[in-house]
Amino acid sequence: MISNQQKIHEIIRVNHAGEFGAKVIYAGQMAALKLKKDHKTLKIVEHMKEQEDVHFDYFDAEIRKKKIRPTVMQPVWRIGGFALGFFTALLDKRAAMACTTAVEEVIDEHYKSQLNTLEKEDELKTKIEKFCSEELEHRDIGYENKAAELSYFKPLTGFIKATTRFAIAVSKRI
Repeated sequence: MISNQQKIHEIIRVNHAGEFGAKVIYAGQMAALKLKKDHKTLKIVEHMKEQEDVHFDYFDAEIRKKKIRPTVMQPVWRIGGFALGFFTALLDKRAAMACTTAVEEVIDEHYKSQLNTLEKEDELKTKIEKFCSEELEHRDIGYENKAAELSYFKPLTGFIKATTRFAIAVSKRI
């Protein structure tokens, strides 16, 4: 049986990895959008990345404060996340937004599951609730920017959701 402290460490490790992944996905999108000179979409993505930076900074501070080992997969997530963001944004701004909707829908499920396992109201639970609402804001921004109108929306988001769930499962453990 996993202790409460082990559970907290797992939550912080996986959320640290996830917020890191979100940052690099958005960084990849921003790089492609700059190349394409799509300043309107770039501004939208910059807003979302700023929020992800705050999320990451919180979990990064918790990792350091509680001396929790981050996932060893971080170098892989850096390359994979950046590539995912870059290539989706390079394809089409709707593909970039579809990437956002897919990731954020999985993260919403993930955060809600964590909130159900956390027993007491504390700073961690409050932060996850706040971050979850911002992730849903990102999802909504994706849909408002016509993500679902992409002709290959379902296969693309299906692939991204499966990849995100895989990354979560791996980051919990290693």
